[in-house]
Amino acid sequence: MKPTSLRVFVSALGVLVAWPSLALAVGEPERLWTVGDRAFQDGLYGVSRRMLERLVERYPTDGRIPDATLLLGKVRLSQGQHDAALQAFRQAQTFSPSPGRPDEARFWEGETLFRMKRFPEARAIYDRILAESPSSPSAPDAVYGLAWVNLELKRRDQAVTEFRRILSNYPEHANVPSATFYLARTLLELKRADEAVGLLRGFVARYTDHRLLPEARYTLGQALIAGGQSDEGVAELRAFAKAYPNHDLAGGARRSVVDTLVRQGKKNELAEEYKVLASQPATAESLYDAGLVAGKIGRPRDADTAWARLRKDFPDHPLTGRVSLEMAQSAFAKNSYKDASTLARAASRSPEDAVRGEAFVLLGESELKQRRAAAAITAFKSAAEAPGLDPAMRFRALAGTGLAHEEQKQYGRAAKLYEEVAAKSPDKTLASWAKERLAAVNAAARSEAPPADKATPKKAAPEKTAPKKSPGGTK
Repeated sequence: MKPTSLRVFVSALGVLVAWPSLALAVGEPERLWTVGDRAFQDGLYGVSRRMLERLVERYPTDGRIPDATLLLGKVRLSQGQHDAALQAFRQAQTFSPSPGRPDEARFWEGETLFRMKRFPEARAIYDRILAESPSSPSAPDAVYGLAWVNLELKRRDQAVTEFRRILSNYPEHANVPSATFYLARTLLELKRADEAVGLLRGFVARYTDHRLLPEARYTLGQALIAGGQSDEGVAELRAFAKAYPNHDLAGGARRSVVDTLVRQGKKNELAEEYKVLASQPATAESLYDAGLVAGKIGRPRDADTAWARLRKDFPDHPLTGRVSLEMAQSAFAKNSYKDASTLARAASRSPEDAVRGEAFVLLGESELKQRRAAAAITAFKSAAEAPGLDPAMRFRALAGTGLAHEEQKQYGRAAKLYEEVAAKSPDKTLASWAKERLAAVNAAARSEAPPADKATPKKAAPEKTAPKKSPGGTK
């Protein structure tokens, strides 16, 4: 609550109470405007909206209506009422002069369209501001908006251009710190790690109290590793995890440290990392990381112990699903298909779409290995219906479904699935396998077809079919 808190000025009924003489002196339109404005400043959007809407509806000719309309748009936008906000911002632009700073109402129209995910329309608004009023006070915000539109449209190179434009043309603008961070993060995504490192080091040194500082330190560690400065990157990620142990990215930082040390073959450092993890309070993250590190340094029993506790103590945590999937994959590789099925079924209950979809694929493949074709088809169908399933996984599911139908001698269904996999799978090995299976099921179908001349039936010699091999990913 700011010092000029609304509670100083209004009671529960919205009546001015601090200064009765003021309450008597001001008219109703001014009271509604004052309360609405101060309520917005204090974050009391419901109160602000009611006051402003009353002002606009009851006193349409009052001189405060343009400003009230603009502010009403901001209130509605803050409440997530995008259509109503868009209407208010467009209405505000019909007044002459337009309320607020030059192009302010137009800029907020663009922001509303952006939040509605109508990105091309938002971009058109930002472009119009910059084309018609390049020196407008709203121009820096429009450039920032353009950068974010490009990010949302996966046009990272254009986003980099706009973020750099903010830093060079408006170095004192309030968005410069965040533009610096997002520019660095985008450069890292474009695999330009060295450029990202320079920007992030400057951010960490200069903006020590900024809300994005933790993310900047984490991204700096990742950029250093990506740029070949692994030791510095590991040190930065360790420092980040120590400074922000409860941050959402802390677990990812620790896993990046482990992965880097594994690639470098530094088992002594990994052993020290395991000791640190084992001494920490048992959380889902620490148990997951402890099991991961124990497996990397050749201590499978410790890994099993940590992950068994994770599955027992945190059954609904997303990391539990990942652990179950990893254990299922390990069991499958050891030909322990029954265990793989049990673990994959547990992983299929993960709240993470990617884990759940992959778990269903592995469950289907495990059921196939146990010659349970019907159960395999059910699992593969669930995989195909999982939202956001990776295309490669989808084609594995289709290939597995085809193999299950083939096991049931449903050659027509199998052939259709093999045709799709052979024609569309991005995995060339899987596509080649599907072509082999397609030829095999077509031959099998011909060999079992009834003779054309029923009067003199002749049984054709069965054609040899290629030995069945599992689709890509199944061994």
